Amino acid sequence: MARPLSVAVVGAGMGGLATAAALRRVGVMVYEQASQFARIGAGIQIGCNAMKVLRALGLESRMRSQSFYPRSWNNRAWKSGDIKFDMIFGESAEEKFGAPYLLAHRGDLHAALASVVPDECVRLNHKLVGLDETGEGVRLSFADGTGAVADAVIGADGVHSAVRDILFDTTPVKFTGRIAYRATYPAALLGEKIDDCTKWWGEDRHIVIYYVKPDRSEVYLVTSQPEPNFLIESWSAKGDVRDLRASFEGFHPQVGKVLAACPDVHKWAIMDRDALERWADGKVTLLGDACHPMTPYMAQGAAMAIEDAAVLSRCLESVDRDGIVDAFRRFEATRKVRTTRVQETSRANIWLKERTDTSWVYCYDAWSVPLAA
Repeated sequence: MARPLSVAVVGAGMGGLATAAALRRVGVMVYEQASQFARIGAGIQIGCNAMKVLRALGLESRMRSQSFYPRSWNNRAWKSGDIKFDMIFGESAEEKFGAPYLLAHRGDLHAALASVVPDECVRLNHKLVGLDETGEGVRLSFADGTGAVADAVIGADGVHSAVRDILFDTTPVKFTGRIAYRATYPAALLGEKIDDCTKWWGEDRHIVIYYVKPDRSEVYLVTSQPEPNFLIESWSAKGDVRDLRASFEGFHPQVGKVLAACPDVHKWAIMDRDALERWADGKVTLLGDACHPMTPYMAQGAAMAIEDAAVLSRCLESVDRDGIVDAFRRFEATRKVRTTRVQETSRANIWLKERTDTSWVYCYDAWSVPLAA
């Protein structure tokens, strides 16, 4: 029998780990430049479309037990609190879309994905510096002087993708002129119950607030507001909570209470990058933010990478080394229309601001969507 396909995945974020978990019938090795996995203090919305992928990976019960099950994603006017659009989730949406909508701590989702990828299939401290196609496969070179060879390489290494920069002459990332504050903290600091999940729409800024634990014990907030001179794109950079409070002075009292209780915050510049003309070069392809980076305004960035993982695994199913190039082309052809639509919709930042047809996002099932010819 021919040996199984060997696949190298560069990047152990949501998309990379989901890809490794989905490619169970091939030999997979994940290479990550970080020295350890860090529990980033951030929330994440796990849409019904992403949950269908996680269900097939055996993670639904775990995520249900660790995440908050919201009644809705409520969109309200910044000062009056008037409802602009209340997107109902819960049981009715689960029946309609085929899976639950969950609010989670980002670290819990990442840990869940890591739990279904064997430890021996992940190599930390491996920063990619080179790729070369040879007669024996694609050779990966790392900063520590080591190397590896795989039949195929998948770049799941995010908006700052080293794989993308090796493959293509890409334009620099674009700062949007906007920044985001984010924080998770114990809900006990609030002293009272708040809405399940609310986006408060201001004139030139917004703030999203929701619980990330099933017992409402932890709350998360994330903002977007103009600050064109701040250019630090780092999830570890600290912000000044006093500046955050001042930025949302005059917002609804519920927002004021959440910010008053917030002990500290992180701050980063929101960046954007155009989607690539093509995602693959030979036996190397990109997925997730490496090829179609998303602004955070639809809460679909990680979901798109997780969907990518499922579709790519289907395209590689039963493929030998001679079929890799065509499989990567099929993956791109299957996914590009959808990811472009999500990218453009998110960039507009009007998602759910008024009554919205969400079926095209949440009904999608990456395991059953027809593959391109």
